[in-house]
Amino acid sequence: MDKDLTAFAAGRMATASRPLLGLTVLVVEDSRFACEAMRLLCLRSGARIRRADCLRSAQRHLSTYRPGVLIVDLGLPDGSGLDLIRDVAAMTPRVPVLLATSGDPSGEAAALAAGADGFLPKPIESLAAFQQAILQSMPENGAPMGLRALADDRVTPDPLALQDDLAHATEKLAESPDAGDIDYIARFVVGVARSSHDPALEKAALALRDTSSMPKPDVAHLSGMMQERLAAGQPF
Repeated sequence: MDKDLTAFAAGRMATASRPLLGLTVLVVEDSRFACEAMRLLCLRSGARIRRADCLRSAQRHLSTYRPGVLIVDLGLPDGSGLDLIRDVAAMTPRVPVLLATSGDPSGEAAALAAGADGFLPKPIESLAAFQQAILQSMPENGAPMGLRALADDRVTPDPLALQDDLAHATEKLAESPDAGDIDYIARFVVGVARSSHDPALEKAALALRDTSSMPKPDVAHLSGMMQERLAAGQPF
């Protein structure tokens, strides 16, 4: 049997409530909050999850094993997830299911052009949407057989993971980052804000990325908003 389909063979024994049983999902994601949501989704679906928080870590994982599913965030601390998607799409054997994710829905077209099979916009919290994105991208002879009931449930990540993300971004802004670093941090916060349903924080982070905004918003404003949320112990 083709190595690409070994995991999917186990998936054929999946139950209706655990359609991803037997799969290993490698999530390349720098946000702990977003990754915690996917951990819960994988757990509910029967899949195992491994995490890489940057491109370099993802390459180390891929050098030692081949996951059944690879989910790549487009904005990573050491580069663009698009580069990893292109590399993995060109591999032989290829990872069977290759998905992109981002807090910026405009990245979908670029992800698909780079070779992704599908796109998961943040927040990723719907069990049905998560399972369907993976199942519809599986090789035809690898998808589980029989009828399935897609549960219309949503997961709620641990708020402590959100606090970790906010603390991380606040620390990075306090390190006198250059323009490139500020853009990455702003993109990171946009994703965190969308995942935590915090429109005010998302607006502030988007304003920091808007090069047409004159005068440019103060970095201290975004930092102050995150510090308020950290002090309150909740996203908003």
